[in-house]
Amino acid sequence: MATSFTKSTKLTFIIISLVAIFTSSKADQLSELKQTSMTLYFQVYFGGPNATMKPITFSADPWSFKQFGTIFCTDDPMNVGIDQDSAQVARAQGIYVTSALDGSNTHVLISIVFSNEEFDGSTLEVQGTSKQFERVREVAVVGGTGRFQLARGYATLETVHLDLSLSYSIIEGNFTLWHY
Repeated sequence: MATSFTKSTKLTFIIISLVAIFTSSKADQLSELKQTSMTLYFQVYFGGPNATMKPITFSADPWSFKQFGTIFCTDDPMNVGIDQDSAQVARAQGIYVTSALDGSNTHVLISIVFSNEEFDGSTLEVQGTSKQFERVREVAVVGGTGRFQLARGYATLETVHLDLSLSYSIIEGNFTLWHY
């Protein structure tokens, strides 16, 4: 009987030791919290043959951003500069839902999918209420992958150019992130 107790005790000790080693090495990796700040420019085409934003549901024709219940899908290029010919580093892919009865708020669910060499394959997950007719809006960064693993933070969004005749706008996104 003493022999089986000893084997059981040894096995328990080995399991606890392995768990402690794994947990401490993972904790060391997670303790290296990094801060990243970046500015990217959404190039938004909301009409025409090359539209990067289209309505999925809407209640009137022509559709409008401010119609309650409107859902639209987006796949906008994101560049490092305000000029649409500057280097593209990501795409903003997701949906917006006009969620306020008066059309003032849009719920944002966006994945920023990076394609540049430095962050290729990494993502940032952005979510929150955007007061769409205010000059500067703030939304949460609620997650990330790759170089932005477990990202948390916020982004401010500001429309810096709007050309209704071309159905084109540029939105400056300033991102402040904490990640591992």
